[in-house]
Amino acid sequence: MTAKPESLGMCSQRLARIDRFIADKYIASGKLPCAQLLIAREGQVVHQSVLGQASLETGAPMTEDSIVRIYSMTKPITSVAFMMLVEEGLVALDDPVTRMIPEWRDLAVYVSGLPGAFQTRPTDSPMRMIDLLRHTSGLTYGFQNRTNVDAAYRKGRFEPSEQTGGLDDFIAALGKMPLEFSPGSAWNYSVATDVLGYLVGKISGMPFQDFLQQRIFGPLGMVDTAFHVTDDKAARFAQCYVNSPEGRLTPQVVGPSYREPPSAPSGGGGLVSTAADYMRFCEALRLGGVSGTGPHAVRLLGPKTLALMRSNHLPGGRDLADLSVSMFSEATYRGVGFGLGFAMTTDVARTGIAGSLGEYWWGGAASTAFWIDPVEDLCVVFLTQFRPSSLYPIRRELRTMVSAAVLDAKA
Repeated sequence: MTAKPESLGMCSQRLARIDRFIADKYIASGKLPCAQLLIAREGQVVHQSVLGQASLETGAPMTEDSIVRIYSMTKPITSVAFMMLVEEGLVALDDPVTRMIPEWRDLAVYVSGLPGAFQTRPTDSPMRMIDLLRHTSGLTYGFQNRTNVDAAYRKGRFEPSEQTGGLDDFIAALGKMPLEFSPGSAWNYSVATDVLGYLVGKISGMPFQDFLQQRIFGPLGMVDTAFHVTDDKAARFAQCYVNSPEGRLTPQVVGPSYREPPSAPSGGGGLVSTAADYMRFCEALRLGGVSGTGPHAVRLLGPKTLALMRSNHLPGGRDLADLSVSMFSEATYRGVGFGLGFAMTTDVARTGIAGSLGEYWWGGAASTAFWIDPVEDLCVVFLTQFRPSSLYPIRRELRTMVSAAVLDAKA
């Protein structure tokens, strides 16, 4: 049930103009196939809109319960799962990764050469668990198209979705690749969170996907969040689109189908979900790691642990823009740090985006996004299905427009 925006200090007219903005600039123009926006303040939904079509080919409309690929919005969920094990004393942030992956003892840093003939040097410091969480591990993504190491990732298909032998084979393959830099010395978006997913399974003693279902999805009531779409939900699964050479939306044909359980579930980008499901996860974070009250409350993390995750862990307290070696879109923001699983605002003025100090967020490859403003008790989930996410500035625009609808600001 949607609450009256004015009763929670939000402006209904300003919220409505966001819908018009999306409809006119992105849906009617053919830039995006669909859009869903869900906004909650103080735990109550104040705005929900659903625009466009889940399938342009069949004409099926986007609906409130449409299932979409959330890609890298999987990363905060995996990071929370890992931190649950940290709270249980089963692993520590300062532990070397080789404690759990001993076959990585000989990892070295790239110096020169082409795939198959790399020249390397020893690392200056060991890769630690915290490096995986904050993307300072020295690992990379093949799609970045920057270095010879990226090229080797592409050639070897070093992503879980490309693996047929499970997460064990994925980890073994990564262990043969050089690092792009010594751990802790720079920030680079990478498969590090996929490694965390592997570690969650190894440390907990249960398959990674089972851990998420039993410890997060089931308890929170995230009934449509999983690593694949079952037959009974297939009609709700939205198509993902890219631009054709002529600039028209055309179905994405590369990547997994999400219709079968993956052999190597990707903790970095393998989940599908709905707006309602992901909002449940956001609300649990907003409330300090707990969902619900009284005897029915579900606690994922303690509030101190969540506060630790929301802190800037980049070495020297630096910005993403200063420490990043990649061209990932979010890394261009100044006044933005990175915690244990997501980015956060460290200096509002430097970001150029209306928001709050300590606001934290992340997005997905299909142009999806979420953010949580702990000052204003605000959670926002935005879903669409279009790649690449860097083509349009819609996520930045939405953060500005949603903040502009807050009339009763708390800071």
